[in-house]
This record gives sequence, C-alpha cells and structure tokens, in this order.
Amino acid sequence: MSEFQAYLQLGFDHITDSNGYDHILFIMALCSVYTLIDWKKVIILVTAFTIGHSITLALATTGLVSVNPDWIELLIPVTIIITAILNFFYKVPAASFNRQEKASGLRYPFALFFGLIHGLGFSNYLRVLLGKEAEIFNPLLGFNVGLELGQLIIVFVVLSVAFVVIELFKVQRMNWINILSGIIVGMSLSLILNNEFFRNLAGLSVN
Repeated sequence: MSEFQAYLQLGFDHITDSNGYDHILFIMALCSVYTLIDWKKVIILVTAFTIGHSITLALATTGLVSVNPDWIELLIPVTIIITAILNFFYKVPAASFNRQEKASGLRYPFALFFGLIHGLGFSNYLRVLLGKEAEIFNPLLGFNVGLELGQLIIVFVVLSVAFVVIELFKVQRMNWINILSGIIVGMSLSLILNNEFFRNLAGLSVN
C-alpha cells in the first residue's frame, strides 16, 4: 500500500468512525432537509464544506495556523447545533426550484464557514499521525480525499433513509426534518456538556 493510499484510508476511517461521531452529526445536520432527488444541491453543499475544511486542514497541518484544540473540540458541536436549529426554520417548497434555492441559500456560506472550524479539528488528528514526517503533501492529499469519500457515503445513507421514510412510509417531510434535527441537537448538547474544557469554563468540573 502506498503512502497516499494509507492516509486515504486513515481519512476515511476518521470521518466514519462511530466513536468520534461529531463530524458525522454535522454531515447529517447539513443533509437533513434533503432527499435523494435533491442530490445535486447536496453535492454543492458538501463541496462548500469540503472547501472550508480543506483550507484550514492544509494551513494547520503545515503549521501556518495554530488554534487551541480545546476550543476547536468545543466549537465543533456548536456548529452542529446551529446547523440543526436552522433546519427547524426550513420551508418545504411547493414545486418551484427557484423558491427552494432561495429558501436554502444561507446553508452554503454556513457550510463553508463551519468547514473551516472542522478542518482545524481534522488537522489535530492528522498532525498526530504525521509526527515529524518531513514530506506532507501526499499524506495531506490522501487524508483529504479519504475524508471526502467518507462524507459522500454518509450523505448517501442519510438521503436514502430520508427517501424511504418520506416517499415509502409517507412521513411528512417537516416531521422527518424536525425529528432528525432534534435528535442531532440533543446528541450535540451532550457532547458539549461532557466536554472537559467546557466543564472547566463553566465551573462544572469536580476536583
């Protein structure tokens, strides 16, 4: 296995790892308002997120940007909660393509901006893997491609489940959006409340 393939596998495993499900929750929150028929819009949305995390992943991994990882680990669930809360205000359009684009237009800049924060989280993991390795282009590229492939699989699963629930089981689309988004908010709040850095800031830790 080449170095590129090894880091591609590591990137894929990192974003699909159920033990570190915060990034999975974010992708789910991004896709909650869509089904399989909206796949083109979702590709654009995920691409915006990818651009964001690719920028900070490269900058932080090469040492050009340095941010306290404790803040990043706290901010990531915050980005998930904000994205999921926006879903509650989503208006399911009638049949007009233009109305749907207008209603969901804010999701793209949010995905790009929040991607910047998630990229810093990815970089913390990648820096540990790299250690003192001098050549980082192939590892960085492979890891990023692995992340992207993992994201696309998560997107496909979420959209497929949404299609089954809405089209086959005839669940109202807004009910599905609200239930899934509510679960995501609850799980993200749990991440924040169990975050040691947050507990120290809030004076909740018991010595």
